[in-house]
Amino acid sequence: MESPNKKRPWLGVFAIAAVLAIAIASYFSLATRSAAPQLTYTSLSGEKITSQSLRGKVVMVNFWATSCVTCIKEMPDMVKTYNKFQGKGLEFIAVAMSYDPPNYVLNYAKTRSLPFKVALDADGAAAKAFGDIKLTPTTFVIDKEGNILKRYVGEPDFAELHQLLGKALAA
Repeated sequence: MESPNKKRPWLGVFAIAAVLAIAIASYFSLATRSAAPQLTYTSLSGEKITSQSLRGKVVMVNFWATSCVTCIKEMPDMVKTYNKFQGKGLEFIAVAMSYDPPNYVLNYAKTRSLPFKVALDADGAAAKAFGDIKLTPTTFVIDKEGNILKRYVGEPDFAELHQLLGKALAA
């Protein structure tokens, strides 16, 4: 019996070309930055924060919930990160998920004296705009031009995050 590859020698070439095309597409998708969605956040104090008003600053957007163990665990390090970089142009918005009761979010933010802006995503529009976020914590680092530099799902490596923020703020 004859090997199937002898009947169709082009099949191997096609497979190699397909793998190469996927590799090239993956490289360019990582090499090109995607723009962060244009949104208006409403902070717990009622302040409206637009994506446009954040231009020129490096921004961290952290999707979290008071019921998320990892979110609560990472929050002190998020506070330290914000305190370290806020004077250098970092903005930070902690976006509470739509299922998080607003009174829980308000209580957590007040009792922990969170120094950054905390917003409610009551209708889930922000989570949807960032790619239909379901897992918390999910954190985005956005550059001064409004492009997403990095997406962290779960607790970030804070040493790596601090290096990224340092480079983005210096740019």
